[in-house]
Amino acid sequence: MRAIVTRVTRASVTVAGEVVGKIDEPGLMVLLGVTHSDGTEEAAKMARKLHEIRALREEESCASSGAPLLVVSQFTLYGSTRKGRRPSWTEAARPEQAEPLVEAVVAALRERGARVATGAFGEMMSVESVNDGPFTLLVDV
Repeated sequence: MRAIVTRVTRASVTVAGEVVGKIDEPGLMVLLGVTHSDGTEEAAKMARKLHEIRALREEESCASSGAPLLVVSQFTLYGSTRKGRRPSWTEAARPEQAEPLVEAVVAALRERGARVATGAFGEMMSVESVNDGPFTLLVDV
């Protein structure tokens, strides 16, 4: 499981002209990708890491500060460009495997008390964010 985590002052996801998820205060925007070998154990580890990572100002985490997260599924995080000019998606999990695991990360975050907004799995989304810093991390579990 892989995530791109960006510290933001605000972020939103729009599908077909309708905002489906947003955070209007400083927090983290998470682009989350799933690969074939991922399961519920990786989902739990990712949720813990995302909630506790000290990526906010003053070395705070979402767990310590109560800051929100916007989680957006992103299969392209497992795209490979090693050969040729066309990305290969063979390392990305199929939707029937990936969607429940993205939902498991979100559920685990909420169980931990996190405030979580989401995108819409499998939809064409417009993602807007205002980066704070900028501060961006690659998180693998």
